[in-house]
Amino acid sequence: MSTILVTGGTGTLGVLVVDRLREAGHEVRALARHAPEYPVDLSDGSGLDAATAGAEVIVHCASDTRGGGKDDESATRHLIDAARRAGTVTNIVYISIVGVDVVPLGYYRTKLRVERLLEASGLGLTVLRTTQFHDLVAQLVETAAKLPLVAPVPGGVRVQPIAVGEVADRLAELAVPTPSGRVTDMGGPETHTLADLARTYLTATGRKRPVLPIPLAGKTYAAFKRGGHLAPSHAVGRGTFAQFAAEVAAGRGR
Repeated sequence: MSTILVTGGTGTLGVLVVDRLREAGHEVRALARHAPEYPVDLSDGSGLDAATAGAEVIVHCASDTRGGGKDDESATRHLIDAARRAGTVTNIVYISIVGVDVVPLGYYRTKLRVERLLEASGLGLTVLRTTQFHDLVAQLVETAAKLPLVAPVPGGVRVQPIAVGEVADRLAELAVPTPSGRVTDMGGPETHTLADLARTYLTATGRKRPVLPIPLAGKTYAAFKRGGHLAPSHAVGRGTFAQFAAEVAAGRGR
């Protein structure tokens, strides 16, 4: 079995990847600022040398989502430098997003730059791009539903959400010493408009708020309307958004 690092090991995706890998018998080091065993600050690289010592594989899940990825590039540079110093890392598995090369959203552009940093590092690399997680769609709807009277969402945008647990399963499969390069994209099982998904979620969670699709302007919105973030030919996910919404409702006791 391998010694595997998981950056962002306490996050929504990372914690599931850690569980899968430990269940498979690997020695797993979950990296986060306040992790009990391997506290690591990727913003300045502190703690990385101890964490990477003897590791063969790194699953890079950490991302500054709240800050739009503003620290992701510097964090990845610190990770690359530590992996080189360790001299044992043969595969960095990176989770990316379908459409980072065609949708000009700032966060997507950052993810693409991180991909290119890793490609240029000379280290073994595996890149998995997926469509949006169910959780992200739910967060967008929850934010829209906080407004009075209606829940506004971008009109004409389709989404192909995927279960985060299924992505964790795939990353665990890819976390082996031999790198695979850019692997096949991974998309959810169904594609619906964001407005329809919002209605599904609000109905499942017991809210009758009307959903209002609103047309927007700009290149990013146009790219989303064109479906640059979708992977219709790779709809390999199994769990639907309706099932996810029902699970959320059940967890709230509805």
